[in-house]
Amino acid sequence: MMHHLSSSVSKRILSSAMAFYRNRSSFSMVSRQAYRSSTLQQIVDKSPRHAIPSDFLKWRSLGCIRTSKFASGFSPLKQKPLDSIIDMERAKQKSAEELADIWDDYHLGRGHIAASMKSKLYKLLEQRASSCRYFVIPLWKGSGYTTMFVQVQAPHILITGLEDYKAKGTQAAPYFTVSYYTEFAESKDLVLVRGDIVFTSKLTDSEAKWLLDTIQSFYLNDVRYKLVERFNRETSEFEFKDVLQTLEMPIM
Repeated sequence: MMHHLSSSVSKRILSSAMAFYRNRSSFSMVSRQAYRSSTLQQIVDKSPRHAIPSDFLKWRSLGCIRTSKFASGFSPLKQKPLDSIIDMERAKQKSAEELADIWDDYHLGRGHIAASMKSKLYKLLEQRASSCRYFVIPLWKGSGYTTMFVQVQAPHILITGLEDYKAKGTQAAPYFTVSYYTEFAESKDLVLVRGDIVFTSKLTDSEAKWLLDTIQSFYLNDVRYKLVERFNRETSEFEFKDVLQTLEMPIM
């Protein structure tokens, strides 16, 4: 069950977000990386970090179907069961590489983002997110950028616009959600990943894919993760320009 952020934490994050968001207008597009285990492995340091539990951020209820309407009401996030997407018995007979390819091919052109990763990388993501759930990512839009507010709540990632979060707080609805399926984590060392764009008017498939790649890199790369830690634990020391510099985007 997802819970409310304490008022102090909510105000601290919103205050920080408003501070660094002012007067930011544009940046150059950065290259995209393929979101597969081989790519992630190159950017990850193997040493884990200890996790400290913290409160969840409350979001409105959400399904796994694209829609142009805002989600209404509130309930815990529920992902589409894996056995309703693929034939589990046939999947068990495939190698990890074959299954990852089938997973990608199945979602191609269906309006979803598909990916896969090694189990140890998912565990690292889960561990780090337990103490540092929130972050901000600039996303290229036309001639400038918009900033996205991110919550990693394993086995999900929720992404909304920072402007919506500033206006609606915990009632802001996600633009894009990501679900992790760990059914084959032990038997095949494979975690399947599925992204769903809730508002197609807010994000394109390529933008959603880039967001997924980039969010992952900030949680799985030790150097980048320091910025995530700073945003969550040392808010007053956090500088948004450091994120822009990390992504090789010019500071305007």
